[in-house]
Amino acid sequence: MELPDNWSPMHPEHVDVLIVGAGLSGVAAAYYLQTRCPTKRYAILEARDTIGGTWDLFRYPGVRSDSEMYTLGYSFRPWREKKAIADGPSILRYIRETARIFGIDRRIRFQHRVRRASWSSDEGRWTVEVERGPEAAPLRLTCAFLFMCSGYYDYAGGYTPRWPGVERFGGRIVHPQQWPEDLEYSGRRVVVIGSGATAITLVPRWPKEGRR
Repeated sequence: MELPDNWSPMHPEHVDVLIVGAGLSGVAAAYYLQTRCPTKRYAILEARDTIGGTWDLFRYPGVRSDSEMYTLGYSFRPWREKKAIADGPSILRYIRETARIFGIDRRIRFQHRVRRASWSSDEGRWTVEVERGPEAAPLRLTCAFLFMCSGYYDYAGGYTPRWPGVERFGGRIVHPQQWPEDLEYSGRRVVVIGSGATAITLVPRWPKEGRR
């Protein structure tokens, strides 16, 4: 979805509601907004070039939900697949199909990265500064309500702990958030740092002889 031809920095486009993020939460917010407040004009800003948020970003082996999908899924389009603890590709497909079925995908403006938002009590509106496209062209939009559905972590780079001597490590260090497609781990001895949901889904995908 593109900005109007008559848009200009002096007169930024105004929408009633601006949703930031086209992942699981952003699609849900859009559905309820267009069904319960059908007269309100809204748009979705997505920094990346596709729908899915977390479920498109994470590509590590074994990625799946850590909550059952009958609860995590949409009440207006219940999860129908057999696996309640679903794999990442299935969840991604579910989000994209939902956005398409309800026309939400037509409201998304891809490659629109929000950099700053400021509120004016006098005007009763937000001014949102955005970088658009590969050239990061600056633009502004205004809205009466800003709905943040962009998650709680940094998409550009996941948290990596530091420890003494890491610079002397001769092997490869990989963060699950930036999992390389060409990574070959069969027969390798691997150390996983952390014991949370990511580790619990990642570790079983390694052959037993390589687990640590």
